[in-house]
Amino acid sequence: MSETRILFGFHAVQSRMRQHAASIQEILIDQDRVDPRMRDLLKLADASNIRVMQVDRDRLDGIAGRNGRHQGVIARVIDTPMPYKDIHDILDSDLTEPPFFLILDGVEDPHNLGACLRVADAMGVHAVIAPKDRAVGLNATVRKVASGAAETVPFLSVTNLARTIRDLKAAGVFVIGTTMDSKGTLFNTKLDGPIALVLGGEGDGLRRLTAENCDALVTIPMFGSVESLNVSVASGICLYEVRRQRGLSTT
Repeated sequence: MSETRILFGFHAVQSRMRQHAASIQEILIDQDRVDPRMRDLLKLADASNIRVMQVDRDRLDGIAGRNGRHQGVIARVIDTPMPYKDIHDILDSDLTEPPFFLILDGVEDPHNLGACLRVADAMGVHAVIAPKDRAVGLNATVRKVASGAAETVPFLSVTNLARTIRDLKAAGVFVIGTTMDSKGTLFNTKLDGPIALVLGGEGDGLRRLTAENCDALVTIPMFGSVESLNVSVASGICLYEVRRQRGLSTT
């Protein structure tokens, strides 16, 4: 069933125009903002035959909410759910390479989730999986930070993450969790087969049950003075290593 929601920010709105312009009902822009970036957006909207309304900033602030950094651009869009309901839909689809998943265990910051989705899109991940509890969902801030990746990468929100991991393993997917104290490292682990990388949330890392259900645990070698990495930075390193071992090819 389709639903109407908002997108805000230049990257998110322009990405939606390029990918699926027909889904945009209208775009609201700050009537006082006149600059090259806004002119480029208006040209794209005109070429896509999308209605644009100039409104005052207070109205945009009210629509985006207190924490919504809209940059003077908000789009109302009609969303059609992705055809993937669960991991089996992904596994049964026409993949051109071994399955490649990113699992996020308890990521609560929308900026981190958005950045992880953006990295996942860049590295050709087939789906991002996260639990419904103790985790942020696909809200407007996530979509803004993801810069269009929230519309291209399937995001599966699951009730029981441990069960989902077991289902992946039963399907032949090797599940690797990341921790700070594992003896094995990311770079000496074979990652070119069917793979699911599991990263923990801010602060606590992987939950105990999640870690226990992984096939293996690895650490990202650190060579400086900091003890840990932001989850989106860590996901970029891990996903790129998978792609490197696969020869940087998506076919």
